[in-house]
Amino acid sequence: MKRVVVGLSGGVDSSVAAYLLQQQGYEVIGLFMKNWHDDSVTISNECPWLEDSNDALLVAEKLGIPFQTVDLSEEYKEKIVDYMFSEYEKGRTPNPDVLCNREIKFDVFMKIALSLGADYVATGHYCQKNEIEVDGKPVYQLIAGADNNKDQSYFLCQLSQEQLAKSLFPIGALTKPEVREIAAAMDLVTAEKKDSQGLCFIGKVRLPEFLQQKLQPKEGKIVQIDKNDPIYTIEKPANLSVEEDLKWEAKKRNYLLTMGKVVGKHQGAHYFTIGQRKGLNVGGTTDPLFIIATSVETNTIYTGLTSEHPGLFKKALFIEKSEIHWIRTDLALKVGETMQVMARIRYRQPLQKATLHQFEDGMYVHFDEPQSAITEGQFVAWYFDTELVGSGVIS
Repeated sequence: MKRVVVGLSGGVDSSVAAYLLQQQGYEVIGLFMKNWHDDSVTISNECPWLEDSNDALLVAEKLGIPFQTVDLSEEYKEKIVDYMFSEYEKGRTPNPDVLCNREIKFDVFMKIALSLGADYVATGHYCQKNEIEVDGKPVYQLIAGADNNKDQSYFLCQLSQEQLAKSLFPIGALTKPEVREIAAAMDLVTAEKKDSQGLCFIGKVRLPEFLQQKLQPKEGKIVQIDKNDPIYTIEKPANLSVEEDLKWEAKKRNYLLTMGKVVGKHQGAHYFTIGQRKGLNVGGTTDPLFIIATSVETNTIYTGLTSEHPGLFKKALFIEKSEIHWIRTDLALKVGETMQVMARIRYRQPLQKATLHQFEDGMYVHFDEPQSAITEGQFVAWYFDTELVGSGVIS
């Protein structure tokens, strides 16, 4: 009998995942990951992890499966929190959920599970796995979840073949309402529970306050750039090579303080991200202001009116060689090769037509349509139809 360790988070998805595995005849063990100790930055005085671990325990008891809690807060701090601080300091916007899956759930956690004699690790993610054969060897495919509204394949875009080989996603073929129905029929305590928000599973954390622990507030200017600024009509040089052309399309615009008018003050450019409109506290504009760029060097935030502001849009992005990750290593591009894909630059963004161009020092992703708020430090993931084949960090 195959043994599966399920990461029970105290939510409805992982509860139903455990139940389904049990129905399929696996020997199931429930494991709750505790990743956070510092209650000084959670938003409310409720302690989310205590409540969650208790719900996880109740589900395990209901299903009659062994249950234990593992404390991964040290690894979490080192691999996720410290990384987040250093990225924000550089003015980039990391994605803790993607990292949490790569570094914690499918690495540290997986190793613990395997040390307990598990054959697989299972989670309540809305995605699917498929096995095919390439050159006589098994190759694992990461497929989008059947529920279009809940597909979470993007968050797993950094997994490897080795990790996928040992993973199971029992609810990937179901929709959220179906999952809730099963939980209700089984009378699981989590059936009606709201979906968790906030950082991975640190609980509900207010990001600026969280960042303020390490990154000192320092006052800077908020500058508004006019949509008709000459920077948006710079002519592209003629006779560029393909690589130079892509570089031109992907490059950052260099804004200067003198280009726009100062409309307010902020407490630190590193707390803000491109495309953000909340938290600026600038009044008196007819339309909402969006952040089009930040500079941690000069501690300046550049903004533009409306979501259609030209400063938000670009057609290409670059991924450094060391940051390119292929789930389907058998499909990896060689230098000089291109590939037509569907890609997204953030979770829940509808897939966009794009072309990958592999060069010596990295890869360009060139979109058919200009994309809003391409953000450094975030992940771009590319797909064939519903299969996620690779991803990379936007540089």
